[in-house]
Amino acid sequence: MRLEERLEMPKKKKAVKAAAPRKAKAAKSKVKKSAKPKAKKTAKALKPKVKKALKVAKALKPKALKALKAAKALKPKMKKALKAAKALKPKAKKAPKVILPGVEETAELLSSETVFDGPLFHVVRDRLIEPGGQTATRDVVRHNGSAVILAIDNTKNKRDPWVVVERQYRHAAGRFLWELPAGKLEPGEDPLLGAQRELAEETGYRAKKWKPLVEYYASPGFVSESMKVFLAEGLTSGDTNLDEDEQIAFRLVKLSEIVKMIEKGAILDGKTLSAVLLYARRLAGKRGK
Repeated sequence: MRLEERLEMPKKKKAVKAAAPRKAKAAKSKVKKSAKPKAKKTAKALKPKVKKALKVAKALKPKALKALKAAKALKPKMKKALKAAKALKPKAKKAPKVILPGVEETAELLSSETVFDGPLFHVVRDRLIEPGGQTATRDVVRHNGSAVILAIDNTKNKRDPWVVVERQYRHAAGRFLWELPAGKLEPGEDPLLGAQRELAEETGYRAKKWKPLVEYYASPGFVSESMKVFLAEGLTSGDTNLDEDEQIAFRLVKLSEIVKMIEKGAILDGKTLSAVLLYARRLAGKRGK
């Protein structure tokens, strides 16, 4: 290569380098110029759609806020419901077999022997196969059942009526007890007639209105006695007719006072506790309506 050509080469390179940026700039400007109208057209075409979308978003905003508020309000309730469901889960697993009325299973009696026979009750020793299939021997106090009377005088105060209660000595408990009037039913005796008889004999009172209040077993583990409680209203006084071995003092006490006695532990008789508290609850429920 000639010396003249060598000297000219750097100049050509510089000229190429200087021209390259100009071409690139020109190309970019051409791209920008050609892209600009298209971008404007696209933006114009999209503008109404964007406006619509904004309007929809604005319209939905209050509804979305309401939905969020409702969701926040429901959150504690959902938590409570979940807790309740969790609490109920183990109970559901341990739930006993449901026995429908009229299809209750009974034991198969293998033998029965009377081991005591008294004027108020008798005791039997039974051998049996229980509903679960277990063979057992049970000593049972057989009793005809009793009638209990919750005698109410509400002529002066319906919210806090007077209740007829008795005080008598109970040897089995070793103390005097405050109780509702009650007595043993005769074999085959109608419970209501037995209740009317017992109230008249022990207190001298008679009632115009009678209705069943509740029935329960005092001690079903070994006593067959069923306690049938009656509510007696519209009282009229009369003479008592006590048995020779009965020493009963009775008086009228306000319902609120009896409830206070129960709360303090001054009343220990089961039939009085259950009947008085049930009646007081029902009376309070009626007042709340």
